[in-house]
Amino acid sequence: MKSIVKEKSFNFAVRIVKLYKYLIEDKKEFILSKQLLKSGTSIGANIREAINGESKVDFIHKLGIAQKECDETLYWLELLKESEIMSQKEFDSIYPEALELLKMTRSIIIKSKSNLKKNL
Repeated sequence: MKSIVKEKSFNFAVRIVKLYKYLIEDKKEFILSKQLLKSGTSIGANIREAINGESKVDFIHKLGIAQKECDETLYWLELLKESEIMSQKEFDSIYPEALELLKMTRSIIIKSKSNLKKNL
């Protein structure tokens, strides 16, 4: 079964790894970039855990974690831009992708909770 959010979160994680390498090698930034790496790659990992969840409740819980990690990733990206470690152009190239993942996970959670209530 093909999952768009699974595919998008994996591709996003690859971009985060590449951004991390750029930040440490070219910008010599080691602290914020590590936080970004952790949260940005965790999104896809939690989405995969959700897809393989033991129950609908577990699925929703794991997606909730992915949503929180996505929001944290947005925070680190914003901080990197505002502290002028990332340029506006660099920020603009990745931020919308993170925002899209956040919206997708939120939407799936809302729909899943609604379906769960209907089935009770």
